[in-house]
Amino acid sequence: MVKALQFKGDKKIKKRKRVADPEDVDTPASKALTTTASADDNAVASQDDDSWVHAEAPSDISGPIVIVLPTEPITFLACDANGKVFCSEVENCVEGKAETAEPHDVRQVWVANRVAGTEQLSLKGHHGRASKQGILSATATAISPSESLLASLTPPASPPSSSLPPTFSIQTANSTYISNPSSTTLDVRADASELSPATTLHIRMQARFKPRLRVAKAEKAAEKVSKRELEAIVGRRLDDNEVKMLRRAKREGDFYEKSLDLKVKNAHDKYA
Repeated sequence: MVKALQFKGDKKIKKRKRVADPEDVDTPASKALTTTASADDNAVASQDDDSWVHAEAPSDISGPIVIVLPTEPITFLACDANGKVFCSEVENCVEGKAETAEPHDVRQVWVANRVAGTEQLSLKGHHGRASKQGILSATATAISPSESLLASLTPPASPPSSSLPPTFSIQTANSTYISNPSSTTLDVRADASELSPATTLHIRMQARFKPRLRVAKAEKAAEKVSKRELEAIVGRRLDDNEVKMLRRAKREGDFYEKSLDLKVKNAHDKYA
C-alpha cells in the first residue's frame, strides 16, 4: 500500500493501539493497552519513516525522490500537472545548503523505479506520467527506452570531503545530461554533452525506501525476542541477567551456543 507523502510541518495523528512489549511484558497482547510508543513500536514506525536522507549510490534510488539542481537560489527539478518541467525554489533547507533540502510542494517529488533487467531508472511526476527526455517534459503515459535514465555518481571534489553527500549526474537515452547551464538562470535542460558543475545534482529520498536502512531495520527487528520465547527455548524460567545475556548473544551471533550452555547447565542442575 502506497501512503500519501508527508512533508515537514505536517501534523501526525497518533492512534491508540493494543500492544504488548515482547521484551518485558508476559501478558497477552489483548490485555495490554498503551497510548505511547514502545520499543517495538519504533521498529514498526521505521517502516513508515518519511524523513529525507541522501542517496549514496545509484542502487539506493527508489521511491519518492527530489533532485536538487546546482542553482542560486537552490531549486528542485519539478513538473506541473501538464507535464511541464521547471525549477522550483526550495523553501525547506538549513542555511541554504543543498544537502539539507526537503520538499514543500508535491510537484517537486518524483517517483523513481528501476527499469526491469537494467541499471536504468524511470521517473514519474506526481501526476503519474513519466519524464520524457530530450525536450525534458513529463507527459509519457508508459515507459519506453526514451524515458529511461541512467544515474551515476560524479567524481568527488578535490580534495574530497566526507561531510558532504555524494553527487550524481543523470544521463538521458540520448547520452546527454540533465543540467542547468547557468546557476543564476533557472532554465533546466537535458542536452549537456559532457559532465560539468552544471550537471552535478544531489538526490534525496525517503529513508524507508533506502535499501541499506531497510536491511538494517529488518536485522534489528529479527534480534528482538521476548522473555517467554527465551524461556521456551531454554526449558526453564530465566532471571534478568540470563535474559540480557541471551539477547546480547542474539545481536552478536552466538545465541545458539549461549542457549545450549544454559540448557546443559539446566540438565546438570536437575540431576545434581
